[in-house]
Amino acid sequence: MPKFEIDGVEISYLDEGDGDPILLIHGFASNKSINWEYPGWVDLLVKDGRRVIALDNRGHGESSKFYDPEAYGAPVMAEDARRLLDHLGLNSVDVMGYSMGARISAFLALNHPDRVKRVIFGGLGYGMVSGVGDPEPIASALEAERLQDIADRTGRAFRAFAEQTKSDRLALAACMRSSRQKISETDVARIGSTVLIAVGTKDDIAGSPQKLADLIGNARVLEIPGRDHMVAVGDKVYKQGVLDFLNDELA
Repeated sequence: MPKFEIDGVEISYLDEGDGDPILLIHGFASNKSINWEYPGWVDLLVKDGRRVIALDNRGHGESSKFYDPEAYGAPVMAEDARRLLDHLGLNSVDVMGYSMGARISAFLALNHPDRVKRVIFGGLGYGMVSGVGDPEPIASALEAERLQDIADRTGRAFRAFAEQTKSDRLALAACMRSSRQKISETDVARIGSTVLIAVGTKDDIAGSPQKLADLIGNARVLEIPGRDHMVAVGDKVYKQGVLDFLNDELA
C-alpha cells in the first residue's frame, strides 16, 4: 500500500478506481482493510464508478504509532485526512466515516467545509454530541496483560477485536484516551454538507441518529435493521443506502 509522510507522521492508504472520489475513514481499533476492504465496500464503490481512497488512521494499521494521548484526537486525525487529500491533489471529495471515523469526518467537514461535498456518518448518531461512554475501561483493557483478566464487557470486546486485527494495543489505548472529543450542538448545526446518518437499530453505542439529524440542515437517516455497532458496517441495507445517497442528484 502507498504511504506518505508529513511532520514525522507516516500515513498508509489505498487508492483504487476512477471517477468521483470518496474518502473512507475507519473506526477505532480497525484499519482500512478490516473496515472497508473485507466487507466489500472498496469493490462496491469502485464498481459504482468511483475513485476510492481509504487511510489507516495514525495508531492503526500500517500508519505511525504513538503512545502519548496528546498525539491523537479526532481533530488531529482529521488533519491527517486533509493532508492526504492535499497529497493526492484532491480539492473536494465525498467522505464516509464509521464510528470514530464518523467523528473524524465531522471535524473534517467543520474545519475544512470546502473539502467535503457529502458526508456519511456510519455507526454514530447523537453520541457525536453526548459522548459514547467512559474511555478508560477500554483503554485499561487494551493495556491488560491477559484477555481473561478483563471484567468490563465493552473493554473485553475491544481488546478481543484489537487482538484479532493484530493491532498495537498500547497505541490504541493512547488513542482511546483522546479520540472521543464531543462536538457541540451548535457546531454540528454548522455542518454545511449534505449528510447521511446510518446506524444499526440494535446499536447501543451510537446514540439516536434522528436526534443528530435534527441538528443538521440537510441530513437524512438510514436505519440498518437488526444490526449492532460491530456488524452493521458490512450490511447490505447500509451499502444500498449509501449507493442511493451518492447517486441521488439532489443529495
